[in-house]
Amino acid sequence: MILTVTLNTALDVTYRVPALRPHASHRVTDVTERPGGKGLNVARVLAALGHEVTVTGFTGGATGRTVREQLTAAPGVVDALVPVSGATRRTIAVVDAASGDTTQLNEPGPTVSSAEWAAFQEAYADLLPGMAAVALCGSLPPGVPVGAYATLVRLAKAASVPVLLDTSGEPLRRGVAARPDLIKPNADELAELTGSHEPLRATQDARRRGARSVVASLGTKGLLAVTPEGRWRATPPARVHGNPTGAGDSAVAGLLSGLVERLPWPDRLSRAVALSAATVLAPTAGDFDRAAYGELLGRIAVTGEVSAA
Repeated sequence: MILTVTLNTALDVTYRVPALRPHASHRVTDVTERPGGKGLNVARVLAALGHEVTVTGFTGGATGRTVREQLTAAPGVVDALVPVSGATRRTIAVVDAASGDTTQLNEPGPTVSSAEWAAFQEAYADLLPGMAAVALCGSLPPGVPVGAYATLVRLAKAASVPVLLDTSGEPLRRGVAARPDLIKPNADELAELTGSHEPLRATQDARRRGARSVVASLGTKGLLAVTPEGRWRATPPARVHGNPTGAGDSAVAGLLSGLVERLPWPDRLSRAVALSAATVLAPTAGDFDRAAYGELLGRIAVTGEVSAA
């Protein structure tokens, strides 16, 4: 069983319009709603890959009830979300059919009380025993301490559960200091953490700050991994066009599933890049185009070197 944590869960709403124009009215051609937030997206992809997944985080209000109702229909996903008095946020994605571009609007999330945060920590600690790995994903809702992920990393390590951290800003900086097994920042998040815009230098610096392994997402250029076992670059065969929402979450699912399956790093990276690209081709976050994934998986170029023993 794999555990994913989404402290700032959401209901993802995707609108499709023929063309998005500022200061104009639009006729929406299609609307989809899905349980969202980075960890829930990761969980759906993991389940589609055949892994059993438990999801936890905060949920509340009418939107939270909708999220939980829809989770019951997700095969392979166990709901262990913790209720709060505030309302779960919505995220709105507007997809421009003419250009393929997506405009994203993200609500801030409910304000979490100190008692609710304490209750979550107890529930999280109870879930950890027996987990093969845990992913800590996304932003923090208002009221949750900025060092929350550092606390959750330490609890996972105390339970001997490998932990992947995927967040940004000050929560990432503090979380890295708690020494997670893996972080997956994008180029901007990595530069903010380290002050360097040179990917290899920044990735090495992130390891010195505490992360055991760092996999940096370089957008259309793929992934750069620096680990105790070696360093690698994984690159897709060509740029794909579509909705990039959730592509990074699918990469996390690929890395996490590879960790649990004890795959060599090149195979983990190939899976992560193929899943990420196949997600761009899917209509909503948390989904991926299965045919594209199967076709891409064997075409990911992985170069690098194994560290000397």
